[in-house]
Amino acid sequence: MSWYLYLIECEDGSVYTGITTDVDARFAQHANGTGARYTRSRKPRAVLASFELADRSSASRAEYWVKRLTPAQKRELAGGRRSLDSVLPAVIVVDDDKTIEAIEPAVTPIDMVIDAALAQVPLAATTPEVGIEVQVEPALDATPPKRARRSRTARSPRA
Repeated sequence: MSWYLYLIECEDGSVYTGITTDVDARFAQHANGTGARYTRSRKPRAVLASFELADRSSASRAEYWVKRLTPAQKRELAGGRRSLDSVLPAVIVVDDDKTIEAIEPAVTPIDMVIDAALAQVPLAATTPEVGIEVQVEPALDATPPKRARRSRTARSPRA
């Protein structure tokens, strides 16, 4: 039985991601208020896209990675400007029997810079597909100030 990953645009501009075996029936559930709690408060407008996957496990894995995308990135995926494979982690085949999901989805150089800046760690990498070298150093004052501890005052015994 095939499973589908689907993207629904909601009235507030958000994009809901889910999995199902029947996209039309599931959208009808979302539309009449018996679907996910998320779409009960944000009325669904339309199905932006659906992607057929081999089984529930594959669909759940894809759903996990797609839910990490921003609404704009989800719209790129729905519009065909981004492929589902570009969102999923790369699979490394070790032996014929073993595979390891070891590499996160491909990221753009700007994503690398933003992630490094947020993590405040040094980063030096060359992106082979673009050919630019990125170097990010943490700010000198990257360490947050320590909070002062409250001194405990002796309490008088209760009467």
